[in-house]
Amino acid sequence: MSELTVIVLAAGGGTRMKSKTPKVLHTLAGRSMVGHVLTAVRDTGAARVVAVVGHGREQVGPHIAELMPEAVIAVQEEQLGTGHAVRVALEAAGLDTSTGAGTVLVAYADTPLLQGESLRALAADHEASGCAATILTGRVANPFGYGRILRDATGAVAAIVEEKDATDEQRAITEINSGILAFDARFLADVLPKIGNDNAKGEYYLTDAVALARDAGLEVGAYVLDDVMQTEGANDRAQLAALGRELNARILTRWMRDGVTVMDPATTWIEADVELAPDVTILPGVQLLGATKVDEDAVIGPDCTLKDCEIGAGARVVRAHGELAVIGPKADVGPFSYLRPGARLGEGGKIGAFVEVKNSEIGAGAKVPHLSYVGDATIGEGSNIGAGTIFANYDGVKKHRTTIGTHVKSGSNVTFVAPVDVGDGAGTGAGAVVRQDVPPGGLALSAGPQRVIESWAQAKRAGTPQAAAAEAATEAAADGTSDEREATHTPDPGVGDPRGGARES
Repeated sequence: MSELTVIVLAAGGGTRMKSKTPKVLHTLAGRSMVGHVLTAVRDTGAARVVAVVGHGREQVGPHIAELMPEAVIAVQEEQLGTGHAVRVALEAAGLDTSTGAGTVLVAYADTPLLQGESLRALAADHEASGCAATILTGRVANPFGYGRILRDATGAVAAIVEEKDATDEQRAITEINSGILAFDARFLADVLPKIGNDNAKGEYYLTDAVALARDAGLEVGAYVLDDVMQTEGANDRAQLAALGRELNARILTRWMRDGVTVMDPATTWIEADVELAPDVTILPGVQLLGATKVDEDAVIGPDCTLKDCEIGAGARVVRAHGELAVIGPKADVGPFSYLRPGARLGEGGKIGAFVEVKNSEIGAGAKVPHLSYVGDATIGEGSNIGAGTIFANYDGVKKHRTTIGTHVKSGSNVTFVAPVDVGDGAGTGAGAVVRQDVPPGGLALSAGPQRVIESWAQAKRAGTPQAAAAEAATEAAADGTSDEREATHTPDPGVGDPRGGARES
């Protein structure tokens, strides 16, 4: 193809979204609508890209610049229609049309299903045909509301007629205008000043260029896109949700065809930038978001939400929530685990039920099986953290770090008060509060000998069910002791005692 310029129209207000967020910045599958379109545009290999912004430009412009720094940002001060927006774009691009300047393709920022291969095909068809303009069209079963494509006897496009202006015969036409067009750059530059605004809205419509081309005796073509759903736009949140479901279904289908098992597509959501290896298994109720990456043979789910996480080969994650976390190969997470940013679990390690981990490294084969909080810690290879353990990392002003060595055995209900180091092979007793470093092989104990106060409930909780239960148990125990003493008392010889002769009659 000759030199390609792509113009992305992103200036609309999107009032039907009823949102403080500009329409094109609303997201689906982890990207903004304009982000999806820019991804497709980048796939065309265009020599230049111009994005026209207007409404919400202070948000839309920087967002586009971040996603595509090479794009030219053109500002449409007043939203006077698509024809006016394209004029603004060509002026901002400084495109020299005197030498031809190739093809200009115009796309819309609210069509998130659009694919780069479709834009490439449109541009290639346009250049091969030699037309002044080529319209991306599609055929739909129910064309109500769309502009219809009228063709002449040769098959060339004769006109576009809108629904309200169409005859009954024209309304029966199923080929519709997507609004996406390819132009010969020189023709476009010549025709834009000729487009008028003599219409109900007083706007300059780019589609009027079709009629002007025909009036000039130039040919207008149409490239029929089989997957016309790619050209669907979202004008309100209901349409955005519908496109989101469709995009998610397409993403899931692609992954399943690439060797991923998705047990229940109806309850599985995978965003556009997620990477999955073959033989990954996704169980029901899973959301994989952001730049999450899952290696082969891992099993995710049921009921997991993972954002920007890395999951190693053969790992298993069950009913867990994670963000910016790394789970090593063959590691085991869940159920009901919470992995906050900076959580890293080594190969074969375990983060179990009701465990929260934040900014901590848990070594290979190390385990935090139950009911614990691990914050700002390093846990060495093969160590085991007992149930109910707390890493107290915050002193009210600063965060501090705890280091647990390799093959440490921690008792239940232990509190490590950071900063503290526990050496390799050391241990802690149950309920210990560890405030000082523990040398390798040492055992940290902080609890004193158990003390029992007899009859405390009867004395301090008199009149309560607790005291009544204690009193009843005490009396039952006393009666049992008395009966036992009586049963084991030695009777006098001769009275029913086999050592004392026969019982008297």
